[in-house]
Amino acid sequence: MTLHFVKLIFLVTATAAITGAALACTGSETAHGATPQSSVSTAPHLDSTAAQRVAADTMLARADAARIQGNPSATVWIVEISDFQCPYCKEWHDSTYAKVKREFIDTGKARFAYINYPISTHRNAMPAAEAAMCSAAQGKFWPMHDALFNSQERWEVLPNPASMIDSIATSVGVDAQAMRGCVTRHATRPLIQADAERSQDAGVNSTPTFLVNGKTLLGAQPIESFRRAIAAPATTPTPKP
Repeated sequence: MTLHFVKLIFLVTATAAITGAALACTGSETAHGATPQSSVSTAPHLDSTAAQRVAADTMLARADAARIQGNPSATVWIVEISDFQCPYCKEWHDSTYAKVKREFIDTGKARFAYINYPISTHRNAMPAAEAAMCSAAQGKFWPMHDALFNSQERWEVLPNPASMIDSIATSVGVDAQAMRGCVTRHATRPLIQADAERSQDAGVNSTPTFLVNGKTLLGAQPIESFRRAIAAPATTPTPKP
């Protein structure tokens, strides 16, 4: 299995310079599912037959691509490294995400991508990430992304958020039964693990973190920080995918 997008993003942004900091969630030394100094974990095990492996890789490729939005020819990337249960990630989503989308994504100036970094002390962060990525396999990542942040206070405290998350998925047009099967099989966990591991390799240890035009913005940054980062010359070359 090749996780093309995850590798591309960290080739583009690996040497990003830190240019600002704001409130952020910090976790333990590893995020959910991440293992220091390693590549993608081999667990959970994907089915062994060639046909099943191809199907699994195709599903992961769909999920991987679905968490990117914007003009494919844009040379500016805005990469959000985030945790669905982090209150500061929700704060940024509620206060700034729509402005960034309207100014830079919808106008074709930048591409926007979401990278999973579920912090281990947030017990429902991984279930939410898996639900989002399984929704992505149905082409519904961004509606589920918005719905999870909008309803964070409802599911973050639950001992088992599965029923609530299924209901949220249904409300945005996701086939909840198919999504739940995907989550139960942990089918997208290799993507989430790759996200977390590569984020740690790039020096990320808090959420939200943004990689913008060769610069790193820490925490729930206002729209002005994104305007400055995009207006300034890129600090690293941006190869095309």
